[in-house]
Amino acid sequence: MPSITTRYFLQTAGTLLASLVLVACGKQEPPAPAATAPAPAASAPAPAARVYVVGTDAAYAPFESQNEKGEIVGFDIDVVKAVAQKAGIEVKFINTPWEGIFNSLNQGDRDLLVSAITITPERKQTMDFSSPYFDAQQLIAVKKDSKIADFSHLKKLKVAVQNGTTGDEVVTKLQGKASPNIKRFESTLLALKELEAGGVDAVVADNGVVVHYVNNNVGAKFKTISDASFAAEQYGLAVKKGNTELLEKLNKGLADIKTDGTYNKIYAQYFGGAPAAPAPAPAASK
Repeated sequence: MPSITTRYFLQTAGTLLASLVLVACGKQEPPAPAATAPAPAASAPAPAARVYVVGTDAAYAPFESQNEKGEIVGFDIDVVKAVAQKAGIEVKFINTPWEGIFNSLNQGDRDLLVSAITITPERKQTMDFSSPYFDAQQLIAVKKDSKIADFSHLKKLKVAVQNGTTGDEVVTKLQGKASPNIKRFESTLLALKELEAGGVDAVVADNGVVVHYVNNNVGAKFKTISDASFAAEQYGLAVKKGNTELLEKLNKGLADIKTDGTYNKIYAQYFGGAPAAPAPAPAASK
């Protein structure tokens, strides 16, 4: 076997080492993985539209009542729906007993009220009202064979009224606070039923409600009596004292439905014909 000289060994080793160095220098590091683009941020959901809660005593047909499905319907309801559409707001109606309806507004449980509520100086002290949307007056309901001819004849007779309404106020002034002849009910409907049953001689209530009942209950054999002593009244939408933002929206909506004829169509549906000329400034309450 031929021997390997030291010089040959050194030359061979040097050549091999140089080759390894060149290979090492030419080696490429694997490319870093491409950065993943950040996912687009999810857009925040649009805030839900504000729904205004409307309190109404749904026992006052034709202004507000419940149909066979339990839905709240009536003249007031249709007016507020039309106003809300013009004002660009959403509303939800909640049946609210008359005796607690104003507290529900003051406590913030209701945003507005529509319930044949008469605008009065006393009520203006604790709540704000929209422009008037209905002219009303008190009316007396009696049996057709009754001899009663005017309000003064009720002085010593039994009279039914809805508690806390104008009818209650005017009859109380006529007979006195301590009169045992004043029978107060939770609704005008119950008062009229009492007259039908013979428990009282007359009922005093808002004309719209009385006329509606008489026309739709011919079997009751009622007649109505108007009296010049009854002050003219105007209904308004009530909001919490100082809620000018909502009040402005409601007033704009009311003005719009009166201008474009929507109000007259609703009025004719419930009362026939067109509304009478505006009444003088109000002085009483529902």
